[in-house]
Amino acid sequence: MAYEFKTRRRVEFADTDMAGITHFSSFFRYMEEAEHAFFRSLGLSIVFEEKGRTVSWPRVASSCEFFSPVRFEDEIDVHLWVSRKGRTSLTHIATFSKNGTLVARGKMTAVCCTPNKNGTLRRIPIPAFIGKKIEQAPFAEPFAEKKETSRKQLGKTRAKKRSK
Repeated sequence: MAYEFKTRRRVEFADTDMAGITHFSSFFRYMEEAEHAFFRSLGLSIVFEEKGRTVSWPRVASSCEFFSPVRFEDEIDVHLWVSRKGRTSLTHIATFSKNGTLVARGKMTAVCCTPNKNGTLRRIPIPAFIGKKIEQAPFAEPFAEKKETSRKQLGKTRAKKRSK
């Protein structure tokens, strides 16, 4: 069973804002792309047909913290893992690093659903063939110590700017 996926990606020009920094919304897309690649690496898809119904994974929660800017042409490593596997949902944590330094951290929760006849969604248990391939990670966040250091450094930088 699998619980993590690692990939590397290059920041494209379209991913950046007017300041030349990766736009915050790009990190949400990077998380989703890593999640899809994780599923594909297991021979699965995020959307599929089962027993004559469409099954998908809509997001019910998503967040991201940013610690250091990333720019056009930078390469970042994306480390995604399953931090929680519930009966009907998966929660993923994604860390983004550049040259071994944590630059951002995200979290998203998706619920396994199928549409009702009226178009609304109904949560369903994670199908057994998926549940057999994905498990909850047995470890804590690998960047937890670096994340705290990044926050302290950010606080010191802000304090210096205020004192000037």
